[in-house]
Order: sequence, then C-alpha cells, then structure tokens
Amino acid sequence: MGLTFCNVHFTKQPQRVVYISGALMKSLKLSGKRNIRLRLGKDAIPAVIKPIKRAGKHLFLASGVQNAIKVPKTGNVYLRNLQNDEVQLGPLVGVLSDGPASSAQPFGSRTGFIKQLLREGGNMCYIFAFMPRDINWQQERVNGYFLTENGKFERKMVPLPDVIYNRLPSRRAETSPAINQLRERFIRKKIPFFNWSFFNKSDIYRLLENDSFANQHVPETHSSPDPDLIKDMLERHHFVYYKPSAGSLGHGIYRLTYLPKRGYFARYRRGGKNVLLRFGTFESLMRLLQSRHGRSLQSYVVQQGIRLIEIDGCPIDFRFHMHKNGSNQWVVVGIGAKKAGRGSVTTHLKNGGSLLTPQQALGRVFGAKADEVLQQAKQTAIRLAESLETQHRHLLGEIGFDLGIDQDEEIWMFEANAKPGRSIFRHPSLRAEGKASIEHILEHCLYLSKFRRRDDM
Repeated sequence: MGLTFCNVHFTKQPQRVVYISGALMKSLKLSGKRNIRLRLGKDAIPAVIKPIKRAGKHLFLASGVQNAIKVPKTGNVYLRNLQNDEVQLGPLVGVLSDGPASSAQPFGSRTGFIKQLLREGGNMCYIFAFMPRDINWQQERVNGYFLTENGKFERKMVPLPDVIYNRLPSRRAETSPAINQLRERFIRKKIPFFNWSFFNKSDIYRLLENDSFANQHVPETHSSPDPDLIKDMLERHHFVYYKPSAGSLGHGIYRLTYLPKRGYFARYRRGGKNVLLRFGTFESLMRLLQSRHGRSLQSYVVQQGIRLIEIDGCPIDFRFHMHKNGSNQWVVVGIGAKKAGRGSVTTHLKNGGSLLTPQQALGRVFGAKADEVLQQAKQTAIRLAESLETQHRHLLGEIGFDLGIDQDEEIWMFEANAKPGRSIFRHPSLRAEGKASIEHILEHCLYLSKFRRRDDM
C-alpha cells in the first residue's frame, strides 16, 4: 500500500470527478484507470478520474466529491493507495474532549493545548477536536472544531475519523454509561482510540505485580488496607503515603509517620495550607482519617514511604512524560524534576513545589554521576511503560510517570497517569520538549491510522 504527500484543491464542478496530475497518477499507480473510490475517514464514494498536465503532485476535487465525503479543506495531505483502486485522503484525526461550549474557550482550560495540536497537525493531516455531543451516529458524521489560519475555531461536518486521541477531562465524565457506550461504538467501527481512560492507582499496582522487573521498582502498596495493615507498615517502614485510588493533583494525600517514643504524625493539605498533627496513639490517628473521609477510605491505597534524594532538605521526584512514537515504540520526551515545598506532602507545583530540569536536580545531588543516573532512570521508565502496556487491555499512547530516586540510586515508581498534565513544559528549559510531545502525539496518530511515513518522503 503506497503513501504519498500531495496538494489538494477544490473546483466548482458539480460532478463526482477528481483531476489528478501526472506525477500523482504515477505515484498512486493509477495510470490507465478511469475510476477510483475516494475515502475520507469512514466514508467513501466512487469518482471518475481525469488526468491533467500539471507539475508536481496535485489532486483537484470537484464539489460533487468534496461535498459527498466532506473533505474539510485544501492544502497538503497524505494519500494512501489501498486495494481495488481505492485511495484514502488523510488521515482524519479526532481529538476527543469536553467543555462548556463557549465560543472562545469551548474546551475550557484544555483549549490552548488543543489549539496547539490542531495548529501543528494541520500541516500533515486533517485534524479536528470534538465533544461527545458533536457525533451524529445515524449519519456517522461529526460536527468538528477545525482551526482557521488566524487561530479561530470553525465548525465543519466530517465523517467518523480514522483515529481518536482521548483527552476527556474528568474521571466522572469518563465513567458515565454514555461515554462507555461511545468508546465501545468506536471499537466496533474499528477506529483506534488511544488513552482509553484515566488510570486507577490500585489497578496500576495490580497490573504491574505480574511483571518481575516492574515490581521491583514499585514500593510496597496495598489497596483498601485495614488499620492493622497500616499499623504494620508504619512499624516496618516508619512512614507511608495514604492516598485515594482515583485521586489526582495530590488531593486527599496523607504522609503518615511513626517515631518510636514520640508517637504518630499526619501531614496533609487543608484549605490551601500544609498541616502537621501529632497523635499519642495509632487509634487516635485512625479516628482523624475516618472522621475526615468515612466510608471513602475504602477506596484508598497505602504505600511504603521512600527516602528520596533532597535539595535544601526538600525531597525531589521526577515527572517522566512518555510517548509512543511513529514507530510504535516508547520514548521519554520530557522530564521535570519537582522539588517539594516546605512542609508539603507532595511535590505538586500547586502545593508550593518548584520545577527544575533533571540535570539541575541530579547535578546537585550526584555531581559527576548525574548523567549515568539519568540514563538509568530513562531506561527504567521505558521498561515500565512497556510492562504497563503489555498488562493493559486498551491502546496507550502517552503516560506520565512520577518516579523517585533514593540515596542508593534506586528508582521507584509512585504514580502512572494515562492523561498526564503538561505543567512541566511551562519551564523555559522544557519548551522544546513540549513541542516534541505534540509531534509524538501526531506521529502516533499517523501510525495508528496506517498512514505511516517513509523516510524518503
């Protein structure tokens, strides 16, 4: 199946005719043919071929063709030569999200990121954003948000896409029956849908239990622990993290510490401030947790505390932003070193943490060995991503790992996020990595839609 890059134009003739330049006819192996089926996304129509004399690879679509399969715009795009004289334009890439549908910021806080994706992707494919309510399943059409040259959104009706990048914003939205049905419909249509859903912490730890390599990098972790288990872990490890299985951004996390002869301590965040409480007995510590969360404690996990490397007495962990590339391999695209704020339970920037480059952080701790430690961490992150993908039932294209490094250079995985935030890319030294992240998403969309680029193109 051949793949070529061409320039698409529109003409006003009402017939279902496509005009193809000589170089493009040759590239698509259509010489001597009179008819083709032209496909966009999940839609296809028959059309008559008319060769034209024009230098370069050009495709002119009569309005009868353009309107029938809803080709959204002119310009450069790929053509894929399929069997039985079928030629596919595209790929047609859909970015699924949600929002308040206001005209300026229809996707809420994700609007800027989605515009960036559409701006970069517009040079290599037909890419649009959409919300669940924009799909007409009877007509198999989507009323998508395309980006104009001046950076405004423009609504256009297109067929169901070749591939979908899922950026639905919340766990609540994703677990609704309507969204479950929507995902299953895409699967039945054989439309690749990557980043299926947010990860649940307890599910991730359970998946990685089956892999001996991954398991050695995961701290001891238990789901829905009873008080006896929490007390046992505190006596063995002296401190643990107690966190909601479906939480994010550090909400609801406690750092629990046991110091013999001094008692039990709980550090957490309340009302935008860091809180530290001391308890004379374990029972009084548990009463605090139960009074604050009640039955919801059943959905918590307890995790062994790790003595991380520190700068200025503040622990540091690392966000590794992982992507599948155009060859379907996992790569590390960006790394941010997160230094905890004074007295904070987590390194989250919203909780007073600060962002460094990995070289800055590791250089201060390990000196000349910093590069060696960083390379080891990168290799571990790639192996963890491969392990998670092997155990996971659905397509993954992006993972954010929160990794820690202890004083013995051991690497630990605390969290895995299927839809990682992009705050690390705001650091001036990580802007190039932010752009590379967008490029990897687009390259992986090309891969999944079978519009795989050759090096000679």
